[in-house]
Amino acid sequence: MSLNWQEIDLILDELSLENSHIQKIKQPSFDSLIFQIYRPGERFSLNICLGQGRTRIHKTTQHLKTPDKLQRFAQFLRSRINGGKIIEVRHINKDRIILLTVLRGGEETLLWIRLWGGAANVIATERDGKILDAFYRRPKRGEVSGGSYFVEEFVQGDPSSGPDPAYTIREIGGDNSFNDKIDAWYAAIEDDSLRTSLLGKAAQAFERKRGRIETALNKLKAQHETYEEGNSHKEAGGLIMSNLYKIQTGDEWVTVENYYRDNEETTIKMDPTISPEKNAEKYFEKYRKAKKGRAVLLEETENQKSQLAYAEDEYKQAIEGSIVELENYVSHNWKQKQTKEKDKSPGLKFRSGDFTILVGRTARENDELLRRWVRGNDYWLHARDYPGGYIFIKNISGKSVPLDTLIDAGNLALFYSKGKKGGKGDLYYTRVKYLRRAKDGPTGLVLPTQEKNLSINLDSRRLDRLFQGDSGG
Repeated sequence: MSLNWQEIDLILDELSLENSHIQKIKQPSFDSLIFQIYRPGERFSLNICLGQGRTRIHKTTQHLKTPDKLQRFAQFLRSRINGGKIIEVRHINKDRIILLTVLRGGEETLLWIRLWGGAANVIATERDGKILDAFYRRPKRGEVSGGSYFVEEFVQGDPSSGPDPAYTIREIGGDNSFNDKIDAWYAAIEDDSLRTSLLGKAAQAFERKRGRIETALNKLKAQHETYEEGNSHKEAGGLIMSNLYKIQTGDEWVTVENYYRDNEETTIKMDPTISPEKNAEKYFEKYRKAKKGRAVLLEETENQKSQLAYAEDEYKQAIEGSIVELENYVSHNWKQKQTKEKDKSPGLKFRSGDFTILVGRTARENDELLRRWVRGNDYWLHARDYPGGYIFIKNISGKSVPLDTLIDAGNLALFYSKGKKGGKGDLYYTRVKYLRRAKDGPTGLVLPTQEKNLSINLDSRRLDRLFQGDSGG
């Protein structure tokens, strides 16, 4: 449940943010920011959360971990407003849009904090509405660097009708401030959600560990069965030595009475190239190896059983312990499957809507992409009359490539060619299956057939979107 307009009003009234300073900026998660606020006599952390169903702003005393690497928007805010003074706080139209005006070194930055569920965002603008950057870059809304943001365009409903009076401030027990109550209320919800997530990861990590140990135990058991043959080797050696008088060098088999087994007849295989005594020694040597191997095997089996017992105990303590203990267990045992470096495609990879675009920048990368990473129905693009990289649009079964994706790929093809400086150029494109390798040609050289033409004017905003990792979808 996100904050409603009445709750936001009460929280802002309690905070009295005007004339306070932003001392530090953190981003503890992919959907939240923390501003460390200072005013004479008080320091506190301001939590701005954009998560769907829990959009909010309030003072927090929770210990929130900060990733080692600061994210893009938080880096921008540090460079722009860190140390700045909040000179204005407004709740725009009571519509869950909060405006913080921050002054630093004579430079004003307007922070629009929009707490609208699935459309939540924090947008930094200049006074004239020019967007400097946004927490979530959304090209379809125009919420990208260089765009414009005017609140009037995004007000939900008719502003003249006023806020919905049906919303009320939720009742939460306790004598603390509403900020403190809300902080504790969301912390409990997020702890429950976090615990559920961690329990799932802990269970998977434990099952993987138990599976590995049980697999090792099964292998040891199979090896143990082979070592059981050691006793039969000892018997064979003893029987040969007891019957030397009737065994000749060159015998391949010998049948004797087995005094180990009530004198039943037993046939023993012999090596005809060596003496009976040496045959007996070979069997005794096999017995000694088996005996030694069995001892090592038993020791390793006990070791694996101890590991299993320890793993079970460690897992039980983690799931029954505090959330910190559970987090520690997961951090030490949870490893997501990672793609090996050798399995990463060469060159560059971009997203355009639902489609993936691969870019080879050198002859080697072009050749590697052609050999391993593209298929017959993928599209290939290349600048006409200019040397340059190969661009591939990966095919999606049942989907045709939209014009917007084709233009994205065309911009990349021109950008990674010698025609880049001219700002425009002609390309050709065709499916990979219509490419023919040039006989005795240099690495990666292909000859296209059934190609089509495409004229491209370099679009800097389109390229910015691609380089910033926004698919535009």
